[in-house]
Amino acid sequence: MRFLFYSHDGLGLGHTRRHLAIAGALTRRAPESSVLLASGADDALRMGLPPGVEILKLPGLRKVSNDSYFPRRLRIPGPEIRAMRSALLLTTVKSYRPHVVLVDKHPFGVNGEFRDALSTAKESGSRAVLGLRDILDEPATVLREWAPHGLQAEISENFDLMFVYGEQSIFDPLSEYEFPGCMAERTRFCGYVVNQDEQESRPGFGNRLDLSEWPRPVVLATTGGGEDGFGLLETFIHTAAQAPWQGMVVTGPMTPAHQLRALRKLAESNNVPLEMFVSNLSASFADVDALVCMGGYNTLAEAVSQGVPIVCAPRMSPRAEQVIRARALERLGLVRILNSDAMDVATLGEAIGSVMETPGRELLARARAHLSFDGAAQAAGHLLALATQAPALAVAS
Repeated sequence: MRFLFYSHDGLGLGHTRRHLAIAGALTRRAPESSVLLASGADDALRMGLPPGVEILKLPGLRKVSNDSYFPRRLRIPGPEIRAMRSALLLTTVKSYRPHVVLVDKHPFGVNGEFRDALSTAKESGSRAVLGLRDILDEPATVLREWAPHGLQAEISENFDLMFVYGEQSIFDPLSEYEFPGCMAERTRFCGYVVNQDEQESRPGFGNRLDLSEWPRPVVLATTGGGEDGFGLLETFIHTAAQAPWQGMVVTGPMTPAHQLRALRKLAESNNVPLEMFVSNLSASFADVDALVCMGGYNTLAEAVSQGVPIVCAPRMSPRAEQVIRARALERLGLVRILNSDAMDVATLGEAIGSVMETPGRELLARARAHLSFDGAAQAAGHLLALATQAPALAVAS
């Protein structure tokens, strides 16, 4: 069975991390399967590939605002890179002939770049699935952006299933984003997708933090991909310099070069070890005494699933999804939120000390009482079941 996973990847690494987790769960359950992951993320290969999984690297895009993307490296006009990516995707569908196509977040891709490929796949008999993280944005914003395109109806017409990587009790996109009633029976709430216990099945994914030489307690700060985390990390390093705990920083591979240089200099002068990228960072979460982060899906889901005390400074724009997610988890007593615009050394230090007072086992019990974290396995099972419904035409020579 052949699967094509498509992710536009304009900001951060979360989309690719989710797809790699699902691909790994899928090929573990069905070792004869193949998964081709089309992604614009530069660091997809550094995250390690499960057996039977390959990357189709698309020319990278950089998100500058909602629905506005520019080439990350190529010095060409936006329409040209869109045409190039669209042609690559269409050719891939025609030659690879997937049984099932899994699309992440953007149903037709950035500026519709995946629409022709999806249409061709459907015409050949492929099944199509749209995967949505738990929260996209404020409902009013999503409804305003989708209204001119009638996107809810388009999704209903073009996709056989819709996955929600989260819990309906936390946020229900079916009602909040006003999907037609027919989508309810085609929607699967999979629980949260996390990357855990995959070191052996993902060569190159075993890189983790070495905490053995540092005195306890240890507090880790990370900002996901790192494109917009400079302010939080700068404040954290200053806080760590005068704290009774040892601070550590992982900036993220997308941190702008000038910001990375400044953070390295500041960290070195304050005895705070700093790494740019750790492929299996979440494997170290259970070993730290607290985590300081933004509100990205993967970081929060993986940390909460391990009972880590968390201080969260969610991104406020261009999307509100991090704030909404963090508030939902704060209501469950799983994170402490700080406003990144009003944060200083004193408030951050107080918040870290406060969350460290709650034992990890208590946080883990709270998390498991309200949330499930087997989203990768759940999604893989649904994909395999759907693949059996695709006609042989999808893989005919």
